[in-house]
Amino acid sequence: MQTTGIWRRTIITIFMLVLGIAFLLPFLWMLSASMKPEIDVFKYPIEWIPKQWQAFQNYHDVWFGEHPFELYYWNSIKVSVLTTLISLIASSMAAYAFSHVEFRGKNAMFVVVLMTFMIPSSSIQVPQFMIFKWLHLFDTHLGLILIGSFSALGTFMLRQFFLGIHKEYMDAGRIDGAGQFTMFTRIALPLVRPALATYAILRFIWTWNDYVNPLIFLRSDALETVQIGIQKFASESGAFFSLIMAGTVSAIIPLLVIFILGQRQVIEGIALGGVKG
Repeated sequence: MQTTGIWRRTIITIFMLVLGIAFLLPFLWMLSASMKPEIDVFKYPIEWIPKQWQAFQNYHDVWFGEHPFELYYWNSIKVSVLTTLISLIASSMAAYAFSHVEFRGKNAMFVVVLMTFMIPSSSIQVPQFMIFKWLHLFDTHLGLILIGSFSALGTFMLRQFFLGIHKEYMDAGRIDGAGQFTMFTRIALPLVRPALATYAILRFIWTWNDYVNPLIFLRSDALETVQIGIQKFASESGAFFSLIMAGTVSAIIPLLVIFILGQRQVIEGIALGGVKG
């Protein structure tokens, strides 16, 4: 039986390794293509390690070429960071209220919040567009930030973790005379820190990769995000795949950095959700 278990784990490990390599191959090809001369990008068989390196020239043309790629980059960082911070604050406060604050109609209100998550985002884009025009938030970063700052999914996700906090912790805070805000900031938030980090990483990735909302709600070139910038760059430089790959690799770097820095918290958040009773 023990030998059978070892073989089973070995086969599963090998299968997961092959699957992981298969998922990494497109990224590795993109990274390799971004460092090649254009003539070598589609050479067959694939040269995973370029014989002629042109990385500096390719990335220089992307960052300091005709398109202000550094401006697109800064716009995406600004929008993604502010959206993540506001969404984290709003979702965590709402989640705490729905889990540990007693008020009339709490369950009904939470159901309404969940119902908003079931509405396709595309079905409300026209009303959003009209409201933002009326509020003079169209073609502004503030409007784009507000769109992604309030999430029913974030509220639901964090509420599940807040519900996992033992009642004794909250009772101890009340005995010591702590108010709801003190218990929220001093007791609840530290206990669900992995969940907060997990949601923050997810929200940052979703906002950074968002293409539709910037396309609809932004018109000024100076406000465009990196996703719009890459699309514009690809449409005008469609024949130069090495430059497109260089721009795409540049756009992925912040996501890799965010995940590498926060992967421990993500794993702890998944484990916390798995053992939450």
